Amino acid sequence: MNIGSKLKKARIKAGMTQEHVAEQIGVTRQTMSNWENSKCYPDIRSVVALSDLYEISLDELLKEDSQLMEYLEESTDVVKSRQKLSRLILILAYVAIWALVIMTFWLGGRTDAMGFSLVNFYLILPASTIIISIFIGSSDGWSNCKWLMLLFFGLMNMLAPYATFSLANMISLQFSLLRWPDLSGMLPGILCGALGMGIGSLMKTAAKKRRKKTPPYAAE
Repeated sequence: MNIGSKLKKARIKAGMTQEHVAEQIGVTRQTMSNWENSKCYPDIRSVVALSDLYEISLDELLKEDSQLMEYLEESTDVVKSRQKLSRLILILAYVAIWALVIMTFWLGGRTDAMGFSLVNFYLILPASTIIISIFIGSSDGWSNCKWLMLLFFGLMNMLAPYATFSLANMISLQFSLLRWPDLSGMLPGILCGALGMGIGSLMKTAAKKRRKKTPPYAAE
């Protein structure tokens, strides 16, 4: 029995419609129909989600279907590549914002020190940290790396004033007095990152709960 027949049999046994299953795992009904009719294969995430939803083992779903196993290996590599690209884009976006803040200071922002600090250190950097952290917290692609990002946000937050006001002071004194970054400057970045990740995690949990709160259903 191929994967399509197994999925259809498991769904009917569980007493679910294609619409309900599609909503539960975040795909369209047409996609479900294509899977069950063996027009295409589900990806590895969908297979795991269907296994949990139907309460059927992965081994039972996957065994005796060599073509599916080959497809899943290929799709897993694609998913990993996309996740890496997504992580890289988020990191580069944050670094670009951070670099723009530093550049703004050296291009004239230092003439209004208080205004520069209020706009950049108390608005732009915290807001960008929180927003990007929300994406990190709501994604399954970061795994344990998301907690390393807290250190990254803390480090960048600490280096921002060091690469601007502290460096400007050292240059004015011709580096006669060297100053090192203040480690306490990491705390705001870590807190903003933790807040954003917390919001992202809550959003992901809420989305899962909404998918589960669906009306009674019957098998097709």
